[in-house]
Amino acid sequence: MRSPVFQRVNKIVSWSVCQPLSIMSEGMTALVLGASGEIGKQLVRELINNAAFSRITLVTRRQLDVNSDKVEQKIVDFEKLDDYKEAFEGAQVGFCCLGTTRGKAGAKGFVHVDRDYVSHAARLLKEANCPHFHLVTSNGANKNSFFLYTKTKGEVEELVKDLNFPHLTIYRPSLLLCDREESRPLEKVAQIVVRGFDWRNKVSVGTDTVASAMIANTLESQTSAKSEEPKVEILENTDILRLGID
Repeated sequence: MRSPVFQRVNKIVSWSVCQPLSIMSEGMTALVLGASGEIGKQLVRELINNAAFSRITLVTRRQLDVNSDKVEQKIVDFEKLDDYKEAFEGAQVGFCCLGTTRGKAGAKGFVHVDRDYVSHAARLLKEANCPHFHLVTSNGANKNSFFLYTKTKGEVEELVKDLNFPHLTIYRPSLLLCDREESRPLEKVAQIVVRGFDWRNKVSVGTDTVASAMIANTLESQTSAKSEEPKVEILENTDILRLGID
């Protein structure tokens, strides 16, 4: 079996061979929402180190500690996103890892960020003609769920689907394995328990794996046949593991 490193390099080479000379020399322009989160931080690191991407725009509410000539940070007020439409222009691919928690923002605040902020930002990207949008939600996302978390994630999925991006990829990871800077005691306990028995990653996934899957999906989509109809794909935890590790 080929190593994950070989697989990722091979995807980059395949992407380069299939692209016009102008795109190969310039690279892709990516826009990231939620770059301060655990998946977002991993994603930005990988984008910086990936030769297929030449420019990375971070749309964020505060300046982040990211040092790279590739990166440009756009500081915005998410309550007034329509005043920052120019920040969303020029992206060839958009990645959304934006989110908060009920414990940090309260129930209303959680819904406002994870549904309203996300769908509003997605709309601005669609209006700016971004052809491929990646959205991270959650395992069990369902707009009809009785649980606030999965209900909100399901609602934002439907709102973004209605925008009709040429290509929309939704990621539904299970329990995220990472070392957070912020304190989430219950999640930490769950991670410890899961790490002990989930050796085949049936109910968990590393944030680095999710980030790698997002990039791998982007590069694969560049070499696949383009459809005239809007394409929506939903990647469950096993699909994320396949893309991010294999």
